[in-house]
Amino acid sequence: MPGLLSSPVCLTVIWFLSWSLHPSCAQIWNDEVSGVQYGHLESNVTLACRTSQIRTPVVWHLNHSSALPWHKVTSDGTLVLLHVDHSAQGIYSCYDNHGLLLHSVKLRLGHSPGLLSVSCQVPNHTHVRCSWVDSVKTFLPAQYNASFRGTGHEWRSCVVDVARKHCDVDDPAFWQTIHTLRITETNALGSKTTYARFKLHELLKPDPPETASVKELEGFPKRLIVSWNFPSSWPEEDAFPLMFHIRYRPLGSLYWSEIYSEVSPVVILDALAGHLHQVQIRARDEVNSESQWSEWCPLLLIRPWEAYTTPDPTEELPPDDILQDYNFPFDRKLETSTAKNPNPVIDGEGNLVILLVLFSVVILITVPSLFYVMWVRQRRRDHVTKQELNSMVKMKSMPI
Repeated sequence: MPGLLSSPVCLTVIWFLSWSLHPSCAQIWNDEVSGVQYGHLESNVTLACRTSQIRTPVVWHLNHSSALPWHKVTSDGTLVLLHVDHSAQGIYSCYDNHGLLLHSVKLRLGHSPGLLSVSCQVPNHTHVRCSWVDSVKTFLPAQYNASFRGTGHEWRSCVVDVARKHCDVDDPAFWQTIHTLRITETNALGSKTTYARFKLHELLKPDPPETASVKELEGFPKRLIVSWNFPSSWPEEDAFPLMFHIRYRPLGSLYWSEIYSEVSPVVILDALAGHLHQVQIRARDEVNSESQWSEWCPLLLIRPWEAYTTPDPTEELPPDDILQDYNFPFDRKLETSTAKNPNPVIDGEGNLVILLVLFSVVILITVPSLFYVMWVRQRRRDHVTKQELNSMVKMKSMPI
């Protein structure tokens, strides 16, 4: 009998019976997912055990564990997950009562798309970039299809960058008043189309000036030289000129002084000697008054030239060959309307002194003039009275 049990045929039969009655763990753990099923968050999701027979008992596992979310199993083996949240995502597998894998599916949960929040930037006359933000966080991968057109014209493709959620249009019809952007977001649970209307000439906003710099002018303690370049995204400088706005102030002051110029560089003539200054530059389309100013370039810090050898340097006009390449601004004003001068106290005292001097001069001229006029009039009266007396004496001396 022991020899019979140890025979190759008997061992083969015993191995086959054990394999059929107790499925290997490798089959259970190495199951292959047949596909992906998507479901709506906070709703009921149904998962079918496709190969099961009616009234055949099945067992469901989530990620190879018998612990399942709130659920119920129907008579045909279908699993119904109730009011699911993110914790219900994973790989669901159903097995028969012998532990044989029948079906496996990956469940992903999320929302269908909603309307998008769209904004467009127009850095020059030849390019438009529109970007968007989801109003609904779907938690699912999405595809975007975007198109762009002017009023009454055909739709043209807006090249989409899905990762950055923006699209680009080159050479838009800038002369048209209204433009429309159409974006359709699609995911596994549905799709939604968003329309946005805008005016390109109102959205035109150049990038800030580049390589902005400011330096002192040797020998002149109240002057600064400001220079910059056109933004590299504004290629057609001659066809579409820019207006540049320069503002500056002593460090710590509340008030900015302003200069407008079409060309670079520009010389600031009234810097406060011996003080550190802040300088910034921005740009706008010169022709289109409805366009937007660019953002300010990074803040520049500079101190005017100082003569360390003399305590009170006097400023003289520079030679023509030093400043012949610079522009001297004539359109100057203060940005804030609350004060006209960065140092109103000093200016008020100066004006009071001038008024007092002028008043004194007027008094000194007026008083002697009045005395002189009164003296002349009195002499005339005395002369007339003397003539009248002489006439009366002559008349009395005449014989009757």
